[in-house]
Amino acid sequence: MQNENYILPAEWHRQACVQLTWPHENTDWFPYLDDITETFVQIAKAVAHYEPLVIAAKHPDAVRAELEESLSAEEMENVRIYECDNNDTWARDHAFITLIPTVEGNDIHIEGAAVSAAPTEQTVRDYGKNAVVSCRLLDFRFNGWGEKFAADKDNLINRTLYARGVFGGERVDCDDFVLEGGSIESDGRGTVLTTSVCLMAPNRNQPMTQAEVEQVLKERLCARKIVWFDHGQLIGDDTDGHIDTIVRLCPDNTLLYVGCDDESDPQYADLHALEQQLKVATDADGNPYRLLRLPMPDALYDGGDRLPATYANFLIINGAVIVPTYAQEENDARALALVAEAFPGYDIIGIDSRTIVRQHGSIHCLTMQYPAECQLAK
Repeated sequence: MQNENYILPAEWHRQACVQLTWPHENTDWFPYLDDITETFVQIAKAVAHYEPLVIAAKHPDAVRAELEESLSAEEMENVRIYECDNNDTWARDHAFITLIPTVEGNDIHIEGAAVSAAPTEQTVRDYGKNAVVSCRLLDFRFNGWGEKFAADKDNLINRTLYARGVFGGERVDCDDFVLEGGSIESDGRGTVLTTSVCLMAPNRNQPMTQAEVEQVLKERLCARKIVWFDHGQLIGDDTDGHIDTIVRLCPDNTLLYVGCDDESDPQYADLHALEQQLKVATDADGNPYRLLRLPMPDALYDGGDRLPATYANFLIINGAVIVPTYAQEENDARALALVAEAFPGYDIIGIDSRTIVRQHGSIHCLTMQYPAECQLAK
């Protein structure tokens, strides 16, 4: 499916919307449903202030009522809620991964709109030879991070939203390959970052070799280079080491990454090894990265188990960055300042994520952005 006319955009590319999948009584959030609902409302308000928000929810009317108590009328106008049942709420990993066209198309116009890239054979069969394709919505298989958790309902959300006409573009069935949005980072210029500890973990795409997985990534994501990191999995991380918990791409070839100064921390050696890999990493054009080192939050525990708290799991939206915080004044302030340095001109918004991390994730894990080329239903 590789096509040089498409690219996986960077997260700071202009967005059409952000997706959330809302918690309910049958998800793992049930023991603290009120607390996590309040956190979701805060995220929803932050997003809807800047751009449209799409919510997949088992109980749409209840979610709307909850939001109307906290969001302004203008913010509510940006919110669209669709009924979808769900196993869990990690939209980053079950939502579409979207490619956008990179060049002008073949001078085909329909209803005044120019085709940005040639339609595929499937699109021609379904919609005719003059179909407009503004983006490709890649629907990979999500299997609960290597079959650790049920994901049957989550895997239906994309098809449900697409059938409702929520997202414009061409849905591409990639069910033959397991890939989660949190396991990849793109610079929008052909470089994709990932981790071997995640993509080569059990129950994902065995018996494929790393070289075979890399070839699939290049073909499906239209990438020129895959940069693999072999270290940095946080204690308590159910995902087997998603890149978005430890290393994040930012404008101007900048990487924000998690560091650790405490040699007594069990994660110290692995994060130090990650840092050494980052220092020699280059993008698809051979350029090195500017490195900004995020602090490690003081350890958080739930029932004696360490939680994978991280400042790297932030969400970039139109004009703002939403950053997880953990009620740690010095660490939080340092992290927010570093994110501001990486994103000059953006508003920096901190949201307390201590409830989110009890389910071993954070803000980026809960959300998925869609690029502006993915025309949103009116």
